[in-house]
Amino acid sequence: MSHLPRWIQRITGATLSAGFFVAGVAACNMGTSVDAAELSIVEFIDSSIQQAYEDNEIKPSAVADDGEWVRRVYLDIVGRIPTLEEARRYLSDENPRKKDVLIGELLDGQDYVRNFTTIWTNNCIGRRTPRRVSRSGMEKFFREAFAKNRPWNDIVVDIVTGEGHFQENGAVNYTLAQMQMPDDAVQLTAKTTKLFLGLQVQCTQCHNHPFNNWQQSQFWEFNSFFRQVRKIDHRKVDPNTGRRVDDFSEVVTRDFSGPVYYEKRSGLMQVAFPSYMGKKIDPSAFDRRKEFGKLLVAVDNGETPLIAKALVNRLWGQFFGYGFTRPVDDMGPHNPASHPEVLDRLAAEFVKNDYDMKKLIGWIASSAPYSLTSQFGEDNAVDNPSAGEMPLFSHMYIKSMQAEQLYDSLISATNAHKSGKGGWEAQESQRRRWMQQFVAAFDTDENDEATTFNGSIPQALMMMNSELMEKAVNAERGSFLYETFSKPGKDSVKLQDLYLAALSRRPSRGEIGKAQRLISAYGPRGKVYAYQDLFWALLNSNEFIFVH
Repeated sequence: MSHLPRWIQRITGATLSAGFFVAGVAACNMGTSVDAAELSIVEFIDSSIQQAYEDNEIKPSAVADDGEWVRRVYLDIVGRIPTLEEARRYLSDENPRKKDVLIGELLDGQDYVRNFTTIWTNNCIGRRTPRRVSRSGMEKFFREAFAKNRPWNDIVVDIVTGEGHFQENGAVNYTLAQMQMPDDAVQLTAKTTKLFLGLQVQCTQCHNHPFNNWQQSQFWEFNSFFRQVRKIDHRKVDPNTGRRVDDFSEVVTRDFSGPVYYEKRSGLMQVAFPSYMGKKIDPSAFDRRKEFGKLLVAVDNGETPLIAKALVNRLWGQFFGYGFTRPVDDMGPHNPASHPEVLDRLAAEFVKNDYDMKKLIGWIASSAPYSLTSQFGEDNAVDNPSAGEMPLFSHMYIKSMQAEQLYDSLISATNAHKSGKGGWEAQESQRRRWMQQFVAAFDTDENDEATTFNGSIPQALMMMNSELMEKAVNAERGSFLYETFSKPGKDSVKLQDLYLAALSRRPSRGEIGKAQRLISAYGPRGKVYAYQDLFWALLNSNEFIFVH
């Protein structure tokens, strides 16, 4: 029996016969009744998106080369570019399944835990920590959850039902962050539906939604679940000053069993009781949020819970730059998905696999569309979501790095935090200070979709003249540039290391020639300055600061 070509096995992990694969995809393309269960999850993604190419009469871009793909997958899974050694090892690996192997290694590493802890801490409390909120507590909660690969449904339920001390139960910091002012849990209601259910219902607190079937009453029915929440801010006496200062905050459940009252535009007062998608609970329930948590994960009549669809859409958007809906947190009949069958299948399989986030990420990163280059041509130029078109995923959409990605990528490329003198504590103190500067310069705190980028003067100055960049391109002992420049060998080999470290690819023959002419122009005594200028240019290039 003939088997699938190696490149198909690498992308899909399939072991089926080539004849079955071709027949299955052909039947799917012809619209015949092929049971989707017969195809693997990744094959289903690939064949469904391939069908969309044909329906829209476009052709996908070529498969990305190893350098482009490895840089992309490192940024998306672990939040930084590969180091020189990691890039060199992958590019020299001849294993036909090296993509699958690398995805598995990245998902099993500590950098994955760190990256997704940062992403979800920012999602839940923002980059600028609100008052009386413990960022370290929130990070501890997510770090433990992702390290243990806890099911996503358990994570969400813990977040929306959590109570207690903001350090002892870090999940409560999500609730505390939404309770910065007394607003009867309005912000908490809007944030919860948006972040975990993919629904934007915030405008319905005042009126019925003009573009979908959301009613004003439904917002307040959601809100009724959160009206028992209360935060308590504790203070203590500072023994050094004798003044009372902030100590800790906690979330508690208070007695609230009645209806919620709200006013219609007509001035008529209405009442609302807790109800989730038409499912009502006893208004006298001791803890309404716990009842809400049960409803979030309930599978009713075979319907996939919204928390699964919301995460699938959000993760797809994180990896591709655009989700199946735009924005990713506004799902519903008014905003149809670009590939509803892929969204539904991934969400259903996610639930079937116990909400395993690593598996979901693996399916996305192993798909054929994710392996495509960001370059495109006449055959797929219409696939341009930035112009308002539905995404077809016929090429990779270019994304700007987030502040944390950019900072950690600079560190990975340069070892800047280790250059010069100082022990581990001094280096880590320096790292935290630089990271704060990056967040201040690059943060919008709106968690915009990843393809948005608005360059500013502070951002440009940060990249060109900051203390971090100065350390990145100096030749002090311990820096990457020192290690590269001082070792024996030809300039052409050292230049390859500069390109691999910064761009995860080897330079072209033309780039090598230009760089060697630059070095010659500086003369023997100025060679180190030539290396510094070249490395600075690479780190400030569009190729470095974008995910492509």
